[in-house]
Amino acid sequence: MKIVFNVKEDDARNPGVIADCTGDNAGDSVGPSADGFETYGVTGVALISFIVLAVKDDTVKVQLLVWIFAMRIMMVVASGISYMINGAIAKSRYENVDKMNFEAPLTFLVWLTSLLSVGLTYVVSYFMIPNLGGDPTLWWKLSSVITCGTLAGAIIPELVKVFTSTESRHTREVVTSSREGGSSLNILSGLVAGNFSAYWLGMAIMVLMAIAYGFSTLGLVSLMVAPAVFAFGLVAFGFLGMGPVTIAVDSYGPVTDNAQSVFELSTIEQNPNAAKEIQSKHGFAVNYEKAKHFLEENDGAGNTFKATAKPVLIGTAVVGATTMIFSIIVALTNGLTENLDKLSMLHPPFLLGLITGGSTIYWFTGASIQAVTTGAYRAVEFIKANMNLESTEKASVEDSKKVVEICTKYAQKGMFNIFLTVFFATLAFAFVEPYFFIGYLISIALFGLYQAIFMANAGGAWDNAKKIVEVELKQKGTPLHAATVVGDTVGDPFKDTSSVALNPIIKFTTLFGLLAVELAVSLSGTNGVGLTRALAGVFLLISMFFVYRSFYGMRIESGTRIEV
Repeated sequence: MKIVFNVKEDDARNPGVIADCTGDNAGDSVGPSADGFETYGVTGVALISFIVLAVKDDTVKVQLLVWIFAMRIMMVVASGISYMINGAIAKSRYENVDKMNFEAPLTFLVWLTSLLSVGLTYVVSYFMIPNLGGDPTLWWKLSSVITCGTLAGAIIPELVKVFTSTESRHTREVVTSSREGGSSLNILSGLVAGNFSAYWLGMAIMVLMAIAYGFSTLGLVSLMVAPAVFAFGLVAFGFLGMGPVTIAVDSYGPVTDNAQSVFELSTIEQNPNAAKEIQSKHGFAVNYEKAKHFLEENDGAGNTFKATAKPVLIGTAVVGATTMIFSIIVALTNGLTENLDKLSMLHPPFLLGLITGGSTIYWFTGASIQAVTTGAYRAVEFIKANMNLESTEKASVEDSKKVVEICTKYAQKGMFNIFLTVFFATLAFAFVEPYFFIGYLISIALFGLYQAIFMANAGGAWDNAKKIVEVELKQKGTPLHAATVVGDTVGDPFKDTSSVALNPIIKFTTLFGLLAVELAVSLSGTNGVGLTRALAGVFLLISMFFVYRSFYGMRIESGTRIEV
């Protein structure tokens, strides 16, 4: 609408602004918070399942279970303490300054939480498991494994900034490309940033997991089966030590974004008495231009930290899923004593499962963006018909509600198709052959990790490229601005829909798959493989029906209007 009608981003006459504010809360605060909460649950279940299945001694099992829960409580406490310390420091440093770097206190909070959590991890572990399984050194070895994850919660945001911050060379490259190449080169440069980021973040996660693996070889072998997998689960657990602060800095984004919207929707600049009233009540002279500059600059910091949260959350989902997958493997192989040859590329069902998982990730990406595309089309269609540019009045409440209703309808329609596809596909692949399903789970975790990182950081680069044009270059309303706006509209479904939603897709499939594959094995044992294969075929057909609906039931019908 900004480009079509050449209006301000949050023009009060536009009934779509309220829907945008609502979507910011849903996509950048409520959604990631739900993901984080779910990851807490799934990672906890994965570690508990692993300890119960893979640890040999019952006493050690109890000690590890109690230690795990104590670590979780300690990390929440550390996050709260860090938040209060950072608040006091930020107030003393910035309360009376005229200009500041809005990213600085958020960065300090992330690192403070990480380092405090690391220190407390060693202290609490020393007192809780000083002699685990007869080994007096395991307390610091296990603490070091968790530390790999806790540090990842701070290191990964720093890497994300390299590709999404307003100071990033990648983000500035997006702006440079847009000067002469318009929206097409803007989009291509954003894709470059996303792809490069997937490489560096993938390498960082690999190195941290490799360090954790190294510690797992120092004494854990005598306590459990496959200690490296337990170490990987603890890395995800350490990631989650940063969970409360990750959600806090992520939610900073929609707060700053909506603050800017509220300012514009208030139309305070058009009120001739507002400046005098503020002067008399609050004792300072109003400077609207400075206020808008600060709001926009702050929004850039919010965009950066929205971007930093997404790879942390998807990283925890994937590393936690690894532990859950291994729990399934332990159950299927009777404690790694049977059928190990089937966990190999030489076992055709396993290889076929690897291939199938990748296809599911790419279907999901398309289906989620299709839901956004159709919903946005209908919303724009309605706004064009009801936006009155000749009037100085704000958009009516009823029109604003209607846009929210349209967006909600298509979000729910898309979610319905996607969930039922994932549900029945999980059942189908679990029933067709257990080791096919293991390959499938591994594949969606790995494909999903890189797809999510790529999409999240490409979206962040497009978003802040627009912010550079608005805040630093002061070129709103120019062709350069229009090009970056187009890039941002591509980036929104990338970073706020598909990338973040891959997180619960991976976790749901893994957690539900644990139950589904046990049911399939049980049915095969009592009724033979014929029944499970037949059920797998039925479930696959149902899932493919909803795959079909996720496009053909959602696509934009040309020349028709859909009334809500």
